[in-house]
Amino acid sequence: MTKIKTTFFCQNCGAQFAKWQGQCTSCKEWNTISEEIIQKEAKTAWKTSGGLSNRVSKPQLLSEISSETQARIDTGSEELNRILGGGLVTGSLTLLGGEPGIGKSTLMLQIALKLPHKTLYVSGEESAQQIKMRAERIYPNSDSCFILTETKTQNIFRIIEDLAPDIVIIDSIQTLHTDYIESSAGTISQIRETATELIKFAKETNTPVILIGHITKDGTIAGPKVLEHMVDTVLQFEGDRSHLYRILRAHKNRFGSTNELGIFEMQGNGLREVSNPSEILLSESEEDLSGTAVAATLEGMRPLMIEIQALVSSAVYGTPQRSATGYNAKRLNMLLAVLEKRAGFKLGAKDVFLNITGGISIDDPAIDLAVTAAVLSSNVDIAIDKRMCFAAEIGLAGEVRPVTRIEQRILEAEKLGFHTIVISKYSKIPKNKFHIKIVKLGKVHDLVRHLFD
Repeated sequence: MTKIKTTFFCQNCGAQFAKWQGQCTSCKEWNTISEEIIQKEAKTAWKTSGGLSNRVSKPQLLSEISSETQARIDTGSEELNRILGGGLVTGSLTLLGGEPGIGKSTLMLQIALKLPHKTLYVSGEESAQQIKMRAERIYPNSDSCFILTETKTQNIFRIIEDLAPDIVIIDSIQTLHTDYIESSAGTISQIRETATELIKFAKETNTPVILIGHITKDGTIAGPKVLEHMVDTVLQFEGDRSHLYRILRAHKNRFGSTNELGIFEMQGNGLREVSNPSEILLSESEEDLSGTAVAATLEGMRPLMIEIQALVSSAVYGTPQRSATGYNAKRLNMLLAVLEKRAGFKLGAKDVFLNITGGISIDDPAIDLAVTAAVLSSNVDIAIDKRMCFAAEIGLAGEVRPVTRIEQRILEAEKLGFHTIVISKYSKIPKNKFHIKIVKLGKVHDLVRHLFD
């Protein structure tokens, strides 16, 4: 019998140590290192009855490998398909993370129920009756979704051999355990070993596997960091549980872009796809309010119109406050310094609060002009026309700089009924193509004159 091997793992970040110590040198957390048994007997392949697991790979010349693109599996969700790059790639491993109660299991169960392909939904957190109760609310009539409540990987692979599903969904990776590791489910060594077995299964059978993962208090996916390196795609399901909207992002994608964004609305019968995100990012207020401006931004290939809200007031305490929600606070400070230096606005003794509506975070520099317009509007307490939007970056010299794919931003603004879009005068766009009024500016003080003169 193989000698039992143990080692020490940090339960917060997954770092491995030869002996116990009080503080993890990797994440600097205290009392998170514990001993785990990493091997109790000789390992075997995921499939013990021979077959695919006994194949020996042979080297191939790059020119001999077929370059034909494999057909992706349509998930039935346009939002998820776009984020994945067109659908599920056969043999891929996808990891979905998110806070407890955000809707990860609901999203995956909804996908599994509506897929026309034979799908195996493995749950280690709920009983079959509990899943049935949720399924009746979402999509009760499914003839292709099989439910399995099991946590032992050897039993799961035995069922897979008999059922031969087209897609496997695991809820969640932290509940699985294998006989070849002695430690309990959810530990670093168990997560690493069970994920390795699932990867071997996915690659050998060309079956896509979707894993649901828990997250830590810091918002990162629980388990060893190597788990995110092992999988092909890492998705993050975000949102505030007190609000209805959920945002799905790709943090890693070997088969597509990581800039895409999908928006869902939580309803009683599941998650509704929001095909027009601008409906939740623009307020429906009928009266004109100062301190608001609309920016034309991009998330991946999708143009979004978002509303920027700013509040400028006299500082009550000695040090003025600078607060930004959904926007980089350092960039806000930079824009305020540009306004003071290049446009003559004395904002150094005033509190400035900035908010991006809809609960999303934007890193696109093209919203700089809208942020500046919102701050100026609140400072002088003059409302900006609601039918005007902005798309430009602002430099340290106070110049209004052009941004990428300006045509797509203009077309989105025109489609949503805006009358005017303000851009950089250095942007190159075709003439006589758009029906929206295009205002071109070169400096920040030109913006002041355009808005308030």
